[in-house]
Amino acid sequence: MSEPSTPARTAVVLGGSHAGMLAARALSGFADRVVVIERDVLPDGPAPRRGLPQARHAHMLWSGGVRAVEELLPGVTEALRDAGARRSPVTTDMVVMGPRGWFRRWPESHHVILAGRDLLDATIRARVLADERIELLAGAEATGLVGDAGAVTGVRVRTRVGRDGRDGPETGPSDSASGPANDSASGPERIVPAALVVDATGRGSRAAGWLQDLGLPAVERREVDSGLAYASRLYLAPEQARSGYPIVNVQPDPRDGRPGRAGFLLPIEDGRWIVTLNGTRGGEPTAENDDFVRFAREELRHPVIGELLDRAEPLSDVSYTRATVNRRSYYERMAAWPENFAVLGDALAAYNPLYGHGLAVAAQSAVALREAVRRHGWGSAGLSRRVQRAVARPAGAAWDLAVGQDVFYPGSTENGPTLRDRLLAAYVGRLMLTATGSGRIARRLTDVTSLERGPQVLLTPTVLLAATAGPLKRPLTGPPLTPSELERAGLRAGPG
Repeated sequence: MSEPSTPARTAVVLGGSHAGMLAARALSGFADRVVVIERDVLPDGPAPRRGLPQARHAHMLWSGGVRAVEELLPGVTEALRDAGARRSPVTTDMVVMGPRGWFRRWPESHHVILAGRDLLDATIRARVLADERIELLAGAEATGLVGDAGAVTGVRVRTRVGRDGRDGPETGPSDSASGPANDSASGPERIVPAALVVDATGRGSRAAGWLQDLGLPAVERREVDSGLAYASRLYLAPEQARSGYPIVNVQPDPRDGRPGRAGFLLPIEDGRWIVTLNGTRGGEPTAENDDFVRFAREELRHPVIGELLDRAEPLSDVSYTRATVNRRSYYERMAAWPENFAVLGDALAAYNPLYGHGLAVAAQSAVALREAVRRHGWGSAGLSRRVQRAVARPAGAAWDLAVGQDVFYPGSTENGPTLRDRLLAAYVGRLMLTATGSGRIARRLTDVTSLERGPQVLLTPTVLLAATAGPLKRPLTGPPLTPSELERAGLRAGPG
């Protein structure tokens, strides 16, 4: 059955996670009504939900994403900090072993927001849903688009009913408003009319198939699969290290011909550390609790994370995932595109989580959505095509950063890295080496990794000259933890 007729200025957003909520906020200034359709019944506060298993792993919001979220929701950064999230300056509060050695802790260039994913989502969700123009249809599954190849006019929705007879999430492993039902019965299908439908359903998006059902051709897609597996665990930091402790990150060196193994220790709210260990094919961590610290100590290029965990208290079991494929759908390249439909977030481009760019790209894409509607006008001819091209820009920038590294792992692509990939990687490797001893080049690299500036800033004459000259300071021989930080974590201070 169909809903009663609705105003022409109704938008529907599929997916109620980070990307979907920010997209709803972006549209609320133009639509009279924004309906967010979400498979899960969302918690009132920062609590887990089945449809977002990746929340159990480490997340960070780079400053390019922080700025975008703040544009959409002024004051949200302060609200996150009031709730316990931490603002960590880059690279001042980062202890990082890169492919070419330890980075120095230069003065702040950018920053990241560190928080558990549940807290981040809950804080943003509460602010978005406080807008009376935005309504949430939870425990509902989008089953397809309404319309034809020329225009989308709405979405088919089926309410999901749990085993106990109540509307409920009963979701599978992906963050989506459109994935297949799992262990649940289905209510009657209805149609929600809309002047604009935005798919923000994440990796489980079925937009490509839906568009083909409307008579459109298949979308061009690319996948780069490094074979990465992730294992994460939550810890209570040693008492004196529960406030103001730096990020600790040990990265792989792709030149050594071994599987890439890496580790992140991120201080989050309530004195906790969330630690994620990962490895590519042949070097994966296990899902065993008893093997977690051993892997951190013995399999990474430096044992510092394992040494820190020896003195921390585990608060959870290990969470494990292999959903790390880089996957890009080039909707903006399609010869035909329907009016009133757009795709963004992980539904458009999903990245290896190693690089931490998914949250920032989703926020920047929501800003791009808002600006496209503002510039061209709600309901204008060709608006959806313009939106799709606009959101492709931040997605493409992060895509290039991710696949530029991952193509070098065996089996990640059918044909391996191209000559262009090899030349760019050699240059970036030289920049990484230079950044270990040059604060100016470290700043340029963080301009790009923070998603505040495009990669063209790495190709200016002064940066090219600096890369040729190499690092200005001698390499560090160990992690640049201060004597106070070593002491607070229960480690013995070594030589500087």
